[in-house]
Amino acid sequence: MDGKNILIVDDTETNIDILLELLGNKYELLIALNGIDALEILEQEPIDLILLDIMMPDMDGFEVCQHIRSNEKTKDIPIIFITAKSDENSIEKAYKIGGNDYVTKPFKALELLARVKTQLKLRELINHLEYIASHDPMTGIYNRRKFFELAIEKFDYSKEHLFAVMIDIDKFKNVNDTYGHPAGDVVIKSITACIQKTICKASIFGRIGGEEFAILCYKDTQEEVKKQIEFIRSEVEKLEIFTEDGILIQCTISEGIAMATPQTQSIDDLLKVADEALYEAKGSGRNRVIFR
Repeated sequence: MDGKNILIVDDTETNIDILLELLGNKYELLIALNGIDALEILEQEPIDLILLDIMMPDMDGFEVCQHIRSNEKTKDIPIIFITAKSDENSIEKAYKIGGNDYVTKPFKALELLARVKTQLKLRELINHLEYIASHDPMTGIYNRRKFFELAIEKFDYSKEHLFAVMIDIDKFKNVNDTYGHPAGDVVIKSITACIQKTICKASIFGRIGGEEFAILCYKDTQEEVKKQIEFIRSEVEKLEIFTEDGILIQCTISEGIAMATPQTQSIDDLLKVADEALYEAKGSGRNRVIFR
């Protein structure tokens, strides 16, 4: 098995048995006998592909597809319609409503397997391209573009208890000049991993450029966010980073924190205040946290 989960949505036992025989030794299969059960499974289980019958009682496949496509969690899951309908209107509607492919009954084993495999490969490729487009290739965290995209969404959702943190590796140019750029890359990756371990999963963490990073998070109080950001600073200070040649490098970071207020007009304004706090932290001796 290749570890992919396929959801079969069909109310006919014979069809299910055929699909189980064709796919059961290649994929993990989940079964739903109606649309409501299918939507419940999709909320609870990670699904890679859906085989969806059109003709079902109460909620037909077209309606189920609409629900799937309108849900942010499930909207990108590939759907292959499976049905005895082969008229052009049904086929057109299947694609128009959000289906990725269409297979008619009775099933042709090789055709079905090929279409399933194709849709799974396409989804993998799309996921990979989306990852490349949104993540920094060196560190694996969000790149500048994706950070700002997500940050704007958070800001537009709610400014209440929203904090921005700007982080800069102190005297990073000296690291590159003294030990070389490969060593500098090791430092960036090590510090990134350290920060990532200490922030909550709901935080947005991105590499803004070079040795500069940003965090956006919700916290109940100023004291809570100050405590966490100070903890990040102290953990980085304790890091022992070794280059490929076995050379020990120790670095510190400076951090600036800003809290959104009713007067904060945009995410850029919030990050500007955090950047000003960061500038103050670096100007007053580095290796410290400044809150504004």
